[in-house]
Amino acid sequence: MDTLLLARLQFATTTSIHFLFVVVTLGLVTLLVGLQTAWVLTDKPIYERLTRFWGQLYVINYVLGIATGIVMEFQFGLNWSGLSRYVGNVFGAPLAIETLVAFFLESTFLGMWIFGWHRLRRGVHLALLWGVALTAYASAFWIMVANSWLQNPVGYEVRDGVAHLTDFSALLTNPSLGMAFGHVVFAALLVGGMLMAAVSAWHLIRRTPDFALFRTSLRIGLVTAALSITMVQGFGFAQFGPVGQVQPTKFGGSPAADELVADWTARFGPGDYTPPVLASVGLGFMILIGFGLGLLWLLLPLLWRDWVIRLRFPLWLVLLALPLPFVAVILGWISREVGRQPWVAYGLLPVDRAVSPVSPWLMLASLVGFSLLLGALAVTNWVLLARHAARGAADPALGRPPQQPPADPRPEPAFA
Repeated sequence: MDTLLLARLQFATTTSIHFLFVVVTLGLVTLLVGLQTAWVLTDKPIYERLTRFWGQLYVINYVLGIATGIVMEFQFGLNWSGLSRYVGNVFGAPLAIETLVAFFLESTFLGMWIFGWHRLRRGVHLALLWGVALTAYASAFWIMVANSWLQNPVGYEVRDGVAHLTDFSALLTNPSLGMAFGHVVFAALLVGGMLMAAVSAWHLIRRTPDFALFRTSLRIGLVTAALSITMVQGFGFAQFGPVGQVQPTKFGGSPAADELVADWTARFGPGDYTPPVLASVGLGFMILIGFGLGLLWLLLPLLWRDWVIRLRFPLWLVLLALPLPFVAVILGWISREVGRQPWVAYGLLPVDRAVSPVSPWLMLASLVGFSLLLGALAVTNWVLLARHAARGAADPALGRPPQQPPADPRPEPAFA
């Protein structure tokens, strides 16, 4: 058994699972902001019911997603002590900002929003949800800042064998950041839109009495997904230029890549500096799924007619397409992360120097334990989401009006 391979498998498994929670959270909170804003502005009960229904699913995913994130964070100290020691001064800065500023604020706003129903004014309650959404985007931004630095280390210098941050602004202007962040954001909106459309389609297939309500959420989800897939494709293809400049070996076959490999061979010794084929395979299948989901634009006009919706066949297409965006985001992550191999920090720190010096058996036990724990959290999440989604929007627990205490049937005592 190879300690490095086991550590990489563990990180790939746990990060993939956690990423699925992240895209659902980021996508749904954006749709929630739109629904509750529409309710406050129009005072239509349908938007209140949709906010409560989808808000409940969002809260379930958020809570369990936090647990997966906490479990995943342990790996940096346990499995990748070389990474923490060598580049922690730089890589840890955006992660610390994400935790202290974005994550804590997001959780605070969300808690106040959950328990603020019927206790706060509508405008204040809506502002809390806007706060949740903005801090969620801030959290995603700082995570991408950290990840982009690993893709293209900038703004640092090495002193005494340790990388130190010298230019914080360079992290924010990293060529590997902008298009990648836009790609992730719209991928999350695509996931959120498809999830909303698929759950709505399922209720319409079952002929749920709330036809008008789920017809509305079906259309909102499909429009969001159709717009998002166009933006995902745009930001995705726009990354080929910057990636080719900062990571010439990712696609290979260029004079810049050959020169870079020669320099690495002189600095780090002979080795295979070509990324695994898995990166290109993941990229190819992700592009195919992206083009396939682009057909949503053809389906969208059909579902704007009630008689088409009642045919059920288009609804089955929407429902069966639900796994595709989830598969695509994992393939995209694989392409981005595997494509910089054999580096943890591209051109700066090889993976074999970043892994912790632990025994293979201990790493195997860690891999099995972490995978089982995060897998159990993922299964629990989807079971709860499916169960609460199946109950419909009749009376979700979130936002339910507080019950008045029953009247005392005993007569009041008479006083002389």
